Amino acid sequence: MNIEKIEAIIEAVLFTMGESVEVDKIAAAIEHDVDTTVKIIHNMMDKYEADDRGIKIIELENAFQMCTKPEFYDSLIKVASQPRKYVLTDVLLETLSIIAYKQPITKMEIEKIRGVSSDFAVNKLVEYELVKEVGRLDAPGRPMLFGTTESFLRSFGVHSIDDLPAISEDMIEQYKEEAEYEVASDGVTNKLDLDDDSQLTLNI
Repeated sequence: MNIEKIEAIIEAVLFTMGESVEVDKIAAAIEHDVDTTVKIIHNMMDKYEADDRGIKIIELENAFQMCTKPEFYDSLIKVASQPRKYVLTDVLLETLSIIAYKQPITKMEIEKIRGVSSDFAVNKLVEYELVKEVGRLDAPGRPMLFGTTESFLRSFGVHSIDDLPAISEDMIEQYKEEAEYEVASDGVTNKLDLDDDSQLTLNI
């Protein structure tokens, strides 16, 4: 089978699925080993970067997905439903950062770092599909463990959690201080302030 045919099969698979596809499944489809399949897809990704292409392939934790290029968003929303917009406040961003760097992690462990209850923040992140339940800790009560999702990787433009920038212990201390300030100033733990100037809006 020539390379053009192989690339056509991969393109068909990714287009039809409409979501991320594990690389081993793609390898099975083209009857090649995983390493060779990854090299072929990386070559395709380079081709899709051309200015005359409206789509691209992204890599997400041993999987690949075909999607539109972000620069065509304004044109797309003229014919498609506008994506939901989520606002991530400092509280949600801090909680998400802790989960991303410490995963899998329990709510209790998150609260030890932040110093306040994190039920609201974790539940919101699950609702936004940035965080998910990934199992249970083998300990009394078997508390739920949380980790990030593929939507998190797509939203923040990273291929895997290994690509996240290093975080220092000073940042963890800063989270604790901000959490303490949150309680002192609001009188309510984990209050979501939609009027906060420091926010991040994500299209998901």
